[in-house]
Amino acid sequence: MESRPRTLWLRTEPLHAVIYFDEECRGIGRSVGLKGFWMGYFATRTAPMGPVRPETATAVLAVFAPDMVARALPAAWQIVAPGTLTDLRAQLAARALRRLVPGIDTLAGQLAPPLAAMVADASALGRPLFAANRPLCDRTDPVERLWQLTTALREFRGDAHAAALADHGLDAPEALVLAAATGRVPLEGIRLDRGWSETQWADAGERLRSRGLIDAQWAATARGRAERDLIEDTTDRLAARLLRPLADSTADALLAALEVPARQVLEAKLLPYPNPIGLPRSV
Repeated sequence: MESRPRTLWLRTEPLHAVIYFDEECRGIGRSVGLKGFWMGYFATRTAPMGPVRPETATAVLAVFAPDMVARALPAAWQIVAPGTLTDLRAQLAARALRRLVPGIDTLAGQLAPPLAAMVADASALGRPLFAANRPLCDRTDPVERLWQLTTALREFRGDAHAAALADHGLDAPEALVLAAATGRVPLEGIRLDRGWSETQWADAGERLRSRGLIDAQWAATARGRAERDLIEDTTDRLAARLLRPLADSTADALLAALEVPARQVLEAKLLPYPNPIGLPRSV
C-alpha cells in the first residue's frame, strides 16, 4: 500500500500534467509567439517566479542542461510577460480538464478546501517554485483554481525532490541516468528531453559506475536501486509536510476523491509510458 504522501502525488500529478501533454496546452508557447515547445515550457514553468535568468531557472528545475535552458531564457521575456503565461496556462489546463473529466466543476469545489488548506499551511522555506506558485492559487474559475492548487503541491514536492537529489550527491545528468537505469523514465528519451549531450551522458554514467550504482549495461545495481529508493523515500518524507493540516480521515477522503479524476486523465492516453515524469499507468 502506498503512503499518503506518495498517493497524493500519484493522484494530483495527472491533473497538473495536462499542461505538458494535452495538445492545446503543448501549443501554449507558440500561441504567444515563442519558438517551439521547449521555449514555451521553460517560460511557462518559471513564469510564476517572474522574468528569471537561465542560471536561476536551471537551478530550480534541477535536471535540465544549462545550454538548453539558456536557449529559451531570457529571450522569452522579450516576447511575452510572465503574468500573461501564468494566466494562460491556468486557462488552457482548465479547458483540458473539462474535456477529460466529466463533472470536474462540481468536483473542483469539493477538492479545493483541503487542497487550499495544505497550500496555505506549507512552509515555503527552501522551496522556490512552490513559493512562486502559492500566490497564484486564488483564481475565481473553480477548475483553474483546482489546477493551480495541484500545481503548487506538485512544485512543493519537486523542490523537495531536488533537495533529496543534492543531499544524495547526484548532479542533474547522474540523477536522470540513475532514474532511467531503474526503469523509472526512458533512457534515451530522457537524455534528449533534458538537453544533455552524448558525452555528458556517458560521463555521468561513468561516474555512477565508479560509485557502484549502475553496471556496464547501464542497469541499476542492487546498490543503485537502493539509492534510488532512498531518494524517493526522502522525497515522500519531505512532501509529507503538506498533509500536516489535515486530519487522517480528511486526508483519506481527499485521496479517495482524487482517484477518479486522476484515473480519467490517465485513461485518456495523453501520457506515454514510460514518461519523463515517472508516472505509472495506475493511481
